Amino acid sequence: MSTQQLAAGSVAPDFTLPDQDGTPVTLSALRGGKVIVYFYPHAITPACTTEARDFRDSLAPFQSEGYTVLGISKDEIAKLAEFRERDHLTFPLLSDVDLAVHQAYGAWGEKSNYGKTYTGTLRSTFAIDEQGVITLALYNVKATGHVQMLRRKLGLAVEGRALRARRRLFARRAVFGCRGC
Repeated sequence: MSTQQLAAGSVAPDFTLPDQDGTPVTLSALRGGKVIVYFYPHAITPACTTEARDFRDSLAPFQSEGYTVLGISKDEIAKLAEFRERDHLTFPLLSDVDLAVHQAYGAWGEKSNYGKTYTGTLRSTFAIDEQGVITLALYNVKATGHVQMLRRKLGLAVEGRALRARRRLFARRAVFGCRGC
């Protein structure tokens, strides 16, 4: 079952979902600020980890432009808490176990992998303005390079590959306290 996809200019469907700590997060409570909502299939999987780390590493440019980043998956709260702690994620991860928000955003539907068709999360991202209107709707994005593409589309500064690698190295050193990693 596929759901209808949203487009730029649509009012973002409101929702209240629990975050990794069980605290409710309501989209409309964030009005007055911009929001990035991204849907990912599963916490603690290689592609989703790459995407989440890219958001974490690019959080400062988003925040400097007034964006709050929210990641949404169908995972249980406990798994989201583990994901956030394990990967030092610094933005809320929301649990949509009943898929109501996935469906409202058109982020749940038919997918194909190695010739097999199944229903699942469509990796999707939405930029929402201060009035709650979608300014950018991206469906079926790739986990790798997705955040950089999003930054370009939003007109945010994008780093080159060498600068990104250097920043990640310094982030690892800060988190793990090591010089050789």
